[in-house]
Amino acid sequence: MKFGVREICDVVLKAKSAQTIGKKRFYANEPVIYFDTLKTSSMEGAATTVYAQGGRGNSRLVAWEGERTVTFTMEDALISPEGFMILSGAGLVDATKDAPVYQHVTETVDKTKIKPGDGNESELFTIELSQEAYLPLGADGDIFVYVMFMKDGEIVSEPFIATGKAADNAKKIVIDPTNESVAALFGAHAKDHAYNVDTNAIGSYDSALVDYYVAHEGGAQQIEITADKFGGNYYLEASTLFRDQNGVDMPAEFIIPNCKIQSNFTFTMASSGDPSTFTFTMDAFPDYTRFDRSKKVIAAIQIIRGTDAGANDHRLDSVFA
Repeated sequence: MKFGVREICDVVLKAKSAQTIGKKRFYANEPVIYFDTLKTSSMEGAATTVYAQGGRGNSRLVAWEGERTVTFTMEDALISPEGFMILSGAGLVDATKDAPVYQHVTETVDKTKIKPGDGNESELFTIELSQEAYLPLGADGDIFVYVMFMKDGEIVSEPFIATGKAADNAKKIVIDPTNESVAALFGAHAKDHAYNVDTNAIGSYDSALVDYYVAHEGGAQQIEITADKFGGNYYLEASTLFRDQNGVDMPAEFIIPNCKIQSNFTFTMASSGDPSTFTFTMDAFPDYTRFDRSKKVIAAIQIIRGTDAGANDHRLDSVFA
């Protein structure tokens, strides 16, 4: 039987032992994640060869092979938080009321949503944002909201600090341009501030740039990469199709009973071109397959021949020992 190989693999990683990913506990042999949006998948085998050489011309006389390795590499078009955790060994934190996820936002607000105050509070400005800003009381000197007035796309004022929220709308922040600038806060050091420009130009502003945070108490996750956590070991099963010379597709399976994911990743972001892909590189180690405890193998390949051959049906197993 001869066959060709082209079809992409669908891959499942199963837990080698009990482990916790995020808030979910997985036990030995339990499926952890499925990959069904791969762009490429490959399995590469390699070995080291050394030679005894001698005689005239120092030709090769005897060869020794060893240090066999198998590497499975797959490139995914999409990735989930769980997939990234498996790749990088990162932790996953779900936003809750007690532990929000704080999203950084920069927003340009048109002048139509910036309102000076009335009467005795004529110096106060209210600025309506698209989201409610995180603006806690008694933040021990921490500043979470900065407002910079702009004209024609350029910043024309000091950064001002929000003093609170409007009573009628939590999305509206309040600033006092007369005394709540960063320059006023830092006093004598104001001359060293990056935005030390003429505050009288505020009168000609056409918009404001607001730098703030939004506290999400649900519907958000934070992936945390630490220095001491790495990708783990898994049981890999990759399903694909082989095609014989008659054009018949046969199910095939790559099995790596113990693979260690390399904790390398790259996010590529550009204004044009193809979107970023995510590469998983897994090194294979000898171990037992689920149904054969008689010997350890690095990898196995199963080919399931056609089911219309009656008594001649059989399965071909190729094993890298």
